[in-house]
Amino acid sequence: MPRPGPLSLNTATVRERWGLAECVDGCARRGIPGISPWRDALADAGGAQRAARRIREAGLTVSSLCRGGMFTVVDATSRRAAVQDNRRAIAEAHALGAACLVVVSGGLPPGSKDLDGAREMVRDGLAEVLDEARAAGVTLALEPQYPVACADRSVLSTLAQAVDLCDESGTGMGVVLDVWQVWWDPDLARQVARAHGRIAAFQASDWLVPTTDLAPDRGMPGDGVIDIPRLRAMAEAAGYRGPVEVEVLSDGGGRVTLERCCRW
Repeated sequence: MPRPGPLSLNTATVRERWGLAECVDGCARRGIPGISPWRDALADAGGAQRAARRIREAGLTVSSLCRGGMFTVVDATSRRAAVQDNRRAIAEAHALGAACLVVVSGGLPPGSKDLDGAREMVRDGLAEVLDEARAAGVTLALEPQYPVACADRSVLSTLAQAVDLCDESGTGMGVVLDVWQVWWDPDLARQVARAHGRIAAFQASDWLVPTTDLAPDRGMPGDGVIDIPRLRAMAEAAGYRGPVEVEVLSDGGGRVTLERCCRW
């Protein structure tokens, strides 16, 4: 399978074995030009400023920071805490020079069945932090997730919903095209075209048959049934020229995983 664009390593791919320093060094040694850290990796590395310095010194770019969001909470205290956490995430993304902050909306609040209300919470939370993101030059990139995650992780289930929110909010918002999350969508081609100029990140892993867990059970690109080059071509037709982030949550193989990324 041909490589569809430059690579970036999402640190979740190797988090079981490597911290941020090892990820940075591994990418630099293998000529992988980008990295997408998770916020826990920044904390373990001594904070965003120190992490940013190490990444810059290695000559890498930051394709995204994972993640903000999780706005769907019940009480006012928790809502304030969620907003504050997203403000910290924006500041970290700015310090890293990240192309975007990935935003996962959050699922239904505990004990709730009010799906429409949860989606309003997401709108309200984004509205609280959007001006700060704009001022910092940080794109808030909404990541729709597979519908089975609606109850506990993301009440945004389709790319159409994410693009609609971008339309409502204006500048400073974008979308993440995570192929594992959206490949099944029969309306995907039309929605990717709608997202023209607003695709902020492209994440790749593969859908294995059988899939035994609908969260971490992902394959390396090329090992499953997703036509990743086709989806990449859609993204490029919609104006995306950024890297392919390899995000394989179930593979903690460190060096072996990076070598496979390079071969792909």
